[in-house]
Amino acid sequence: MDRSIVSGILSVSASKFIALVVGLLSKPLLARLLGPEQFGEYATVMAVQGIFMIFVSAGISDGVRKYVAEDRHEDGWKATVIGFYLRTATVLAIGGAIVLAGVTYSGFFATVFEPRFSSYFYLLVVLVITAQYWEFARKSLMGLGLERYSEPLKILYTISFPLVALPLIATGSGVIGAIIGQIVATALAAVGGLLLLHWRDSLRNVFHQPPDTFPRMEMVTFNSLSIALIFLLMSLYHIDILMLQGWIGGDQVGYYKAALEFAEFLWFAPLVLQTVFVHSTSELWSQGETERISQLAARATRYTFLLTAVMSIGIAALAADVIPVYWSYGMEPVGPLLLLLPGSLGFALARPILAISQGKGELRYPIAATGVAAVINLVLNLLLIPRYGMHGAAVATSSGYASMTVFHVWSARKIGFDPLADARIGRITLASLIAAVPIFALESAISSVIAVPYVGALPVSILIVPPLGLGLFLLAAIGVGALGVFELLEILTEFPDPIGSLSNTICRRLRRTEAESTTLE
Repeated sequence: MDRSIVSGILSVSASKFIALVVGLLSKPLLARLLGPEQFGEYATVMAVQGIFMIFVSAGISDGVRKYVAEDRHEDGWKATVIGFYLRTATVLAIGGAIVLAGVTYSGFFATVFEPRFSSYFYLLVVLVITAQYWEFARKSLMGLGLERYSEPLKILYTISFPLVALPLIATGSGVIGAIIGQIVATALAAVGGLLLLHWRDSLRNVFHQPPDTFPRMEMVTFNSLSIALIFLLMSLYHIDILMLQGWIGGDQVGYYKAALEFAEFLWFAPLVLQTVFVHSTSELWSQGETERISQLAARATRYTFLLTAVMSIGIAALAADVIPVYWSYGMEPVGPLLLLLPGSLGFALARPILAISQGKGELRYPIAATGVAAVINLVLNLLLIPRYGMHGAAVATSSGYASMTVFHVWSARKIGFDPLADARIGRITLASLIAAVPIFALESAISSVIAVPYVGALPVSILIVPPLGLGLFLLAAIGVGALGVFELLEILTEFPDPIGSLSNTICRRLRRTEAESTTLE
């Protein structure tokens, strides 16, 4: 894999890992302080905000990330692209804020949900503006290849949110406190990002119109298609929450959101790849490097499947032990979580494939693929939620997620690359089945608990099963040929020291031994 891409992946991985750790610590506190019902209300409000921002952002984040990364021989190309998109982002943010304020004032949200939701959405008017600039700044820096700057901003946002929100919620602000936390966190990250862009001298064209040769229509077309694609993706993320809130409401929405949070742990590595691949492969597509793209896609699919498979097994094995301790919601979210895992694994595989397709800019096939999956998701949620509640939502959403893999493999082949060329699906599946038996047996055999201050009784299995399970899975994967020893070491050489240097030393010694053995023969 190209070292510049690996560098970007590691930069994004570091920020997402910190975000994951902060989330692991803060989300259960957020859920406990809000309680299941208010936690569900907060999830509903943020789901509406996520869908609304699709139209406000109008594909700006994907557009600026794609076009600023392209290698075009025009004077001031990158600065011109950033200036064009910043002007567009400003106009759309102001327009979106006015529209949201008007819809809230009309009583729409009070009628659809409850009267108290109006106060939530008035606050979202401010969040529309701060979130717009935050997303624009971060994606612009990424398009410039400056992940070393964009990712600390992600960390700033991740840490700022709980630092502001949790004290406000603890003093009785409830959902409003959580939304204020989002506003402050996105505002801080937005200001920091815009200052970094200004420091890089990339904002000098904000007040200048681009030249006549600037491809406005190409960008507008790409943005329009991006809106359709992102809307379909967001429907997969949020339609279940909105329908569950509208039809069932109460604690079930909070329990279901807790299950979703756990299932989405599978997306850690795929989200990293998806974040980096859009602008990285855009540059490769513009240079005609089709063969490198196909190799990259095949390898990314295999690594994603390996990692998400072992994570799925671990989460399934430990669900009954972890969820009551982590969420303090008892066993309620366990059933929906187990139903969500297969689909979440499928969605994980589709993410890098989708990002590479976006990098080329041909969005017709990705839109068609995502659209079919979104229709499946919508129809099943309509049929199953009224009858089965959160369990019906889990089955419907898992089915929609899983179908993403099938349809996006088809989409990729239509665009011109094959993500399954070296995916080794059968071997990874076999390794998963082999490793699952001892992992589940190990979890069942460990019944002891330890007392942890502020947590209570912590099952020992949570500490023992993950490292041993990972070791068992790697042995099984290497044994069946899903992963090579040298391949694993080469991946580890890209990690920071001491892991990188140690792996590099071992790799050199093994290659020297192999070369000497070949010479003797």
